[in-house]
Amino acid sequence: MTEERPRSAASGYIGLLVGLVTLAGALWVLVVGIQSGGTYLLIPLVLLLLVAVLALGGLIVVQPNEARVLVLFGTYHGTVKHNGFFWVNPFYAKRKITLRSRNLNGQKLKVNDKTGNPIEIAVVVVWQVEDTFRALFDVDNYEGYVIVQSEAAVRHLAGAYPYDTFEDHDQDTLTLRAGTEQVSDKLEKELAERLGRAGIKVIEARLSHLAYAPEIAEAMLRRQQATAVVAARTQIVNGAVSMVELALAKLSERNVVQLDEERKAAMVSNLLVVLCSEHAASPVVNAGTLYP
Repeated sequence: MTEERPRSAASGYIGLLVGLVTLAGALWVLVVGIQSGGTYLLIPLVLLLLVAVLALGGLIVVQPNEARVLVLFGTYHGTVKHNGFFWVNPFYAKRKITLRSRNLNGQKLKVNDKTGNPIEIAVVVVWQVEDTFRALFDVDNYEGYVIVQSEAAVRHLAGAYPYDTFEDHDQDTLTLRAGTEQVSDKLEKELAERLGRAGIKVIEARLSHLAYAPEIAEAMLRRQQATAVVAARTQIVNGAVSMVELALAKLSERNVVQLDEERKAAMVSNLLVVLCSEHAASPVVNAGTLYP
């Protein structure tokens, strides 16, 4: 037996009725025996009490989204999942297990990403027991198993991808920071495979915390800022060059002014200074001729 087996059970109200009736009968026999002073009613009294104990001892209540796993002398006999009031063999060991969804708010783990940078990462996992047999008998403690395997999956995931990329040719690389949804999907699949061995169903798994470790956070922040500045300046220069090309082409096309190569170079230099400068330019008006 390696999988859960659903088990039906008798109505608990019948068992309760039998137990109460036999218990009342035992009390009546006891009273009669005391009044008559005879010992011949001792055996019926014991039998009635035994039946009452067996009838009442087999009663179980199964709440919604709960289950009772039935084990008799080390042998698994099935799982009662239907909620209600039931009677089962009183010699069964009736282990209660919840089927409700649970949240695992993982602790922050300090690990190294694919490039070797120390990062802090944490996840939130929503899970529930799907196979009661595997959860109780295939692992020692299924709740602890969920915690340990979740941490292992997070460490493996963090080591498989870089936190971020800083090179243009690596922009298509999947990263932990930019590809949160894809990374969460991969984490969910890995957890489903790991926890499925214990009969656990993974409903959702998402990153709840992701950051550089404190010892490199400031350096990485400066690196990100420098990368952003370089990217912005590159965009500005590309735009400025295009505008200068357009200006020279329009002047030549409309024959506004004839410029030699030296004057073109000076004009290009002035336009680039104006367009690429971080501050507003202060123009100098030349009221004389362009040539000395």
